[in-house]
Amino acid sequence: LRAVLLYHVVKGKVTAAQAMKLHSARTLEGKPVSIRVSAGKVIVGGETVVKANVLASNGVIHVINKVLIP
Repeated sequence: LRAVLLYHVVKGKVTAAQAMKLHSARTLEGKPVSIRVSAGKVIVGGETVVKANVLASNGVIHVINKVLIP
Protein backbone atom coordinates (compact mmCIF):
# COMPACT_ATOMS: atom_id res chain seq x y z
CA LEU A 1 0.00 0.00 0.00
CA ARG A 2 2.86 2.36 0.85
CA ALA A 3 4.42 1.88 -2.59
CA VAL A 4 1.10 2.57 -4.35
CA LEU A 5 0.52 5.76 -2.36
CA LEU A 6 4.05 7.07 -2.85
CA TYR A 7 3.78 6.34 -6.59
CA HIS A 8 1.12 9.07 -6.72
CA VAL A 9 3.37 11.79 -5.24
CA VAL A 10 6.24 13.82 -6.70
CA LYS A 11 8.45 16.24 -4.81
CA GLY A 12 7.64 19.94 -5.08
CA LYS A 13 4.67 21.96 -6.27
CA VAL A 14 4.16 21.05 -9.93
CA THR A 15 1.32 22.87 -11.69
CA ALA A 16 -0.48 21.47 -14.73
CA ALA A 17 1.30 24.01 -16.94
CA GLN A 18 4.67 22.80 -15.64
CA ALA A 19 3.67 19.12 -15.96
CA MET A 20 2.67 19.63 -19.59
CA LYS A 21 6.30 20.49 -20.38
CA LEU A 22 7.64 17.26 -18.84
CA HIS A 23 7.95 13.76 -20.29
CA SER A 24 8.18 12.08 -16.89
CA ALA A 25 8.59 12.77 -13.19
CA ARG A 26 10.25 10.73 -10.45
CA THR A 27 7.76 9.69 -7.77
CA LEU A 28 8.49 9.44 -4.07
CA GLU A 29 8.17 5.67 -4.53
CA GLY A 30 11.38 5.95 -6.56
CA LYS A 31 10.14 5.09 -10.05
CA PRO A 32 9.41 7.57 -12.84
CA VAL A 33 5.86 8.10 -14.08
CA SER A 34 5.25 9.12 -17.69
CA ILE A 35 3.58 12.43 -18.54
CA ARG A 36 2.19 13.36 -21.94
CA VAL A 37 -0.44 15.61 -23.49
CA SER A 38 -3.07 14.19 -25.83
CA ALA A 39 -5.97 16.18 -27.30
CA GLY A 40 -5.31 18.96 -24.79
CA LYS A 41 -5.49 16.59 -21.79
CA VAL A 42 -2.64 15.65 -19.47
CA ILE A 43 -2.02 11.91 -19.24
CA VAL A 44 -0.03 10.69 -16.21
CA GLY A 45 1.07 7.07 -16.12
CA GLY A 46 -1.51 6.30 -18.79
CA GLU A 47 -4.40 7.85 -16.82
CA THR A 48 -6.18 11.14 -17.54
CA VAL A 49 -6.05 14.15 -15.23
CA VAL A 50 -9.71 15.02 -14.63
CA LYS A 51 -9.14 18.00 -12.30
CA ALA A 52 -5.89 19.94 -12.17
CA ASN A 53 -4.28 22.49 -9.88
CA VAL A 54 -6.13 21.82 -6.63
CA LEU A 55 -4.02 23.90 -4.25
CA ALA A 56 -3.20 22.36 -0.85
CA SER A 57 -1.05 23.61 2.01
CA ASN A 58 1.68 21.09 1.15
CA GLY A 59 1.51 21.02 -2.66
CA VAL A 60 -0.67 20.83 -5.74
CA ILE A 61 -3.14 17.99 -6.37
CA HIS A 62 -4.06 16.71 -9.81
CA VAL A 63 -6.97 14.26 -9.73
CA ILE A 64 -6.68 11.32 -12.13
CA ASN A 65 -9.37 8.89 -13.27
CA LYS A 66 -7.74 5.65 -11.99
CA VAL A 67 -5.25 4.38 -9.43
CA LEU A 68 -1.67 4.05 -10.67
CA ILE A 69 0.14 0.80 -9.89
CA PRO A 70 3.95 0.92 -9.75
